[in-house]
Amino acid sequence: MARKKAEETLNLDAILFKCRDILRQARNSGSFFEKRDMMLTLVFLRFIGEKFEDGIEHLRQTLIAQGLDPDDEEIQAAFFDDATFTDGTYNLPVEARWSTIINTPAPKLNVALDSALHSLAVTNKQLKGCFVEGTFTTRNLAPNDIKKVVDEVNKISHKTFGEEKDLIGRVYEYFLKEFAVNATKEEGEFYTPHDAVQLIAAMIEPFDGTLYDPCCGSGGMFIQSADLVKEKQGDISRINIYGQEKEPATYRLAKMNLALRGLSHHMGEEADSTFTHDLHKGLYFNYIMANPPFNLKGWYNENLKNDPRWADYSTPPESNANYAWILHILSHLKPLDGVAGFLLANGALGDGDTLEIRKKLIQNDKVEAIIILPRELFITTDISVTLWILNQNKKGGAYHGRTLRNREHEILFMDLRTWTENPVKGEGKKKVQLITEQIEKAAEIYHTWQNDGTNGTQYAVPELYRSVDMKEIEKQGWSLIPSKYIEFIDHDLDINFQAEMRRIQEEMKAVMQQEKESQTMLMDAFRGIGYEL
Repeated sequence: MARKKAEETLNLDAILFKCRDILRQARNSGSFFEKRDMMLTLVFLRFIGEKFEDGIEHLRQTLIAQGLDPDDEEIQAAFFDDATFTDGTYNLPVEARWSTIINTPAPKLNVALDSALHSLAVTNKQLKGCFVEGTFTTRNLAPNDIKKVVDEVNKISHKTFGEEKDLIGRVYEYFLKEFAVNATKEEGEFYTPHDAVQLIAAMIEPFDGTLYDPCCGSGGMFIQSADLVKEKQGDISRINIYGQEKEPATYRLAKMNLALRGLSHHMGEEADSTFTHDLHKGLYFNYIMANPPFNLKGWYNENLKNDPRWADYSTPPESNANYAWILHILSHLKPLDGVAGFLLANGALGDGDTLEIRKKLIQNDKVEAIIILPRELFITTDISVTLWILNQNKKGGAYHGRTLRNREHEILFMDLRTWTENPVKGEGKKKVQLITEQIEKAAEIYHTWQNDGTNGTQYAVPELYRSVDMKEIEKQGWSLIPSKYIEFIDHDLDINFQAEMRRIQEEMKAVMQQEKESQTMLMDAFRGIGYEL
């Protein structure tokens, strides 16, 4: 019984389901988005409060180790009244601390929560814009309802679920899944699966310098990349984050996520469209990672007709933003050595109305690798997805401790659609994941192809990958569809025809014999009651 209770406590989905259930039945809880925002804001207050408590406890232990008394009034005034932390932990005013919130009586909770938000916005510049002030008094949930939700959120702790996990992202993903039934396959918000982000990060290795995401959603790309940097070299201060997000609620979420991690970030002063109001115009980045909305419509207006981002190519079609994203990303890459990894729907590989742009991208040697991913990676869509890698430097040289060869006029094609042997259980629809070993294998294929000493003309494994030169791509009409280049083996050719026919012959004889016996039995049965067939 105790074990069952422990499992229940450890199940994040169960806690969130309970919160969703309470909010569904509560009066004044608002629309789906308002419920989601309320939940995310509560979770944010919970996480930032717990991080503060941990920081204070760590500070106490440090003082004790130095022979000082943390309860002494003078020590309190010197170290605790205006505590500073080096790991991104925020010093919280009393009213914004989780210990204050959780001990507030139910009838005063809505006001207490909004007081917490206001004091955070006033005292911490980085936290301004993470939430909407007045969220809780505007909704004004009944005391019993808000108390129940707060008590549930209190169970969500990084001590239980692991500090390294993108918990805000997981909470967001949960509510996004609940809403996914209303999302179309082409548009809507897509939460990028962790394994897809890890694959991009493992490929382009954004270890230092500037990292940009032009449609950053909840900030998952940044979180995963920071985790990879920490794992590889431990110093996340070496990566400087820039992002933009169009949806105000998601923009706030990304700011929450980054603030919680203590990651230095530049998200602009507002949520806005990357196409019509580029908040980072004129800046160039070492790395770009992105998962733009697939096949986005309605992105274009007349002001974009002669935009400098596509001046060297041609204006992308109004009906679909795929190539607008590609050219926007390219325009922000550092001209000498910028690298980008981003996801697009497979249609972008061979669209007729983008042929001239694609042709010029290939001729200008901007496309380095095209990797088709397994179909069921995403929860919110079953569109087949491709990872594109653009590289401003295919000439070779030193890169992250490796020596790269000259890869000009070559593109690496990979097809991972058969990597579906790792299903995810407990999902409403079929879903698979790429495990660490698969991600490492894919990155190794790409990095080996880049490395000095590899012969690009011979680099191929049938049905998995192949290095292709520009002349062959030109012969295929500038298509980037991997199946046009990767060798397909006709496994039927391996069959021993004579042996197979003998097997089929024996099976057919057995079937015909069984049928003959059935006919005889049927005729005997009719004969037994006086009828001939």
